Amino acid sequence: MTLRRLPDPGVPVSDPTRGEAAHPRRYLVHLAGCLLFSGGAACFIDADLGTDPLDVFALGVLEHAPLTIGVVQALVAVVCLAVWASWNRRRPPLSPFVTFFLCGSLIDLLLAVGAAGHLPVPPGVLMLVGVALCTHGSALIIMSGVGIRAMDLVAISMTHRWRWPFWAAKGSLELVLLACGHVLGGPVGAGTVCFLVCVDTLIQPCIRLHTRLFSLPDHGLDRPAPAPARGSRPARAKG
Repeated sequence: MTLRRLPDPGVPVSDPTRGEAAHPRRYLVHLAGCLLFSGGAACFIDADLGTDPLDVFALGVLEHAPLTIGVVQALVAVVCLAVWASWNRRRPPLSPFVTFFLCGSLIDLLLAVGAAGHLPVPPGVLMLVGVALCTHGSALIIMSGVGIRAMDLVAISMTHRWRWPFWAAKGSLELVLLACGHVLGGPVGAGTVCFLVCVDTLIQPCIRLHTRLFSLPDHGLDRPAPAPARGSRPARAKG
């Protein structure tokens, strides 16, 4: 007779970093998410009403160190992955860097061809378009369970372990970056506040929307197993 091990209540049922072979559809969902997020980022940049909190931090660091925005963002990703690995006692995944470089390349391409500039709308509307695209893109990347960005991995761990809503977990991380970036001299604008409040708040509802309307499974932010009641014993396997 063997004992069946109950799931750890602090670990999600579906761990997106588990190295299991992902279905090709999940890669398509991930690619669609990267395209949408990159399009939204390009709209934010063209609107010129403020950058996202990560860029505020990166630009603030650039005021004091001879680095580039990409290098600073990569360092933030490394720190987030180190925190995630230490917290979950597992090796950090490398797939977030694939998303990092893919989105960065797509944003550069969209800016080079002036894609967002072809939209005949005022900056405020362009910023709102960016909010919608970044929200849906972030949701799809998380739902794919492939290449989830480093900060989102930490936020997901906070959601599972502390029972926080995703917007509170992600928002608290970006609020720290925003505060540090502002102190270092990074620019803060209306777009910065809009990104922090709207995008972070709407990602989780957007995941539910995609699940209900398009029957897309959530491989990234699904719920952890319920904690066993106190005093209960592990179930025994029959035979």
